[in-house]
Amino acid sequence: MNRVDIAEIRRGLNPDKTSADRICGCYVDDRGEIISMFAQSPLTLPQEEAEKYLALFRKVLSGALGKNLVEIPFRPDQVAEGEEHRLLTALKDTSLKVDQAVEKFFRKVIDALKFEGNYLILLLHDNHDVAWRPRDEYKADDAPSEDVFSHILCAVCPVKQTRPALSYCAEDRSFHDRELDWVVAAPELGFLFPAFEDGGANIYAALCYSRDAADDHAGFVKAVFGGDAPMPAAAQKETFEVLLSDALEDECDLEVVQTVHEQLRGRVEEVRADKQAEPATVTKREVSAMLRDCGVSEQKRAAFEERFDEEFGPADLRAENIVDVKRFELRTPDVIVKVNPERSDLIQTRTIDGSRYILIRADEGVEVNGVNIAIGDFGEDVEE
Repeated sequence: MNRVDIAEIRRGLNPDKTSADRICGCYVDDRGEIISMFAQSPLTLPQEEAEKYLALFRKVLSGALGKNLVEIPFRPDQVAEGEEHRLLTALKDTSLKVDQAVEKFFRKVIDALKFEGNYLILLLHDNHDVAWRPRDEYKADDAPSEDVFSHILCAVCPVKQTRPALSYCAEDRSFHDRELDWVVAAPELGFLFPAFEDGGANIYAALCYSRDAADDHAGFVKAVFGGDAPMPAAAQKETFEVLLSDALEDECDLEVVQTVHEQLRGRVEEVRADKQAEPATVTKREVSAMLRDCGVSEQKRAAFEERFDEEFGPADLRAENIVDVKRFELRTPDVIVKVNPERSDLIQTRTIDGSRYILIRADEGVEVNGVNIAIGDFGEDVEE
């Protein structure tokens, strides 16, 4: 799924546009015991209440692709006969109207989750009218689509107790102690099934949401989708950085890191400009080619490729997951230097009189603790 696909489903979750026909919920306490279950139609709810439910489901389709939103693939054998895929398909095809299937799903989620405190599991079924996409030159631009995307959305939300506070009472125009209450917070995790791609359903994938991009919710993914959770984006970045440093050893210099960062950042920015494009990816061989262009030896490149296979396997990596496009930072035990990612060329490393230095070109506009300072001429330029 790309950003356009996600945005279309999100837009369909507004009270004036939604085709959602059923919401099911399961309220669970901190011991994993079911407090209550319910099912209702969004169309029968008061508008304000329906909007609050839909807002929770919209949140499940928010965040960065590849970080908060991760595609979970299904193998062909899972689609053909997998228990997890069969249950998800049954929930979708029956519009959440078979109580046994809904309760079975809730039980699977409860058994897999390790939540602190109470939480609410929500399921929504929607028959989304797919927006027409201009593929036929003879079709009018405003012609409605004849396609419907049937899908389910899941949101797992913490239920938190409000804090004691004074509350204004309009009747006697004074403040009184507010009673404690339980409120539903934004989702911690959730998913869309099936995935929505190019105006249609992809039954070989689901889109999983995690509020914390560093948490892969491995137990939940295993129980609901029958597979292993992908490595979280934060872990991918840390693993790539360690891999680069360990494999290249003394050949991992500033130029190498600058080159890899610049080329990956360029790919990300290029793809971001095209909202319909898939997120930028990078392969092992492409990174190896960047290292070759920096003069890294064949031996070190081979070590990098071997470690890459061990850590990531044959899969391509999303560029945004292994490079921070908004940050270029140099760090020593005592000093941190933050640089505009577009101007990493201002940084150099030098050895002067046997000591190693980080040099920053500073022609003008230099401030120290908010005070403009002048940099005097202290003698001859130092040769590399």
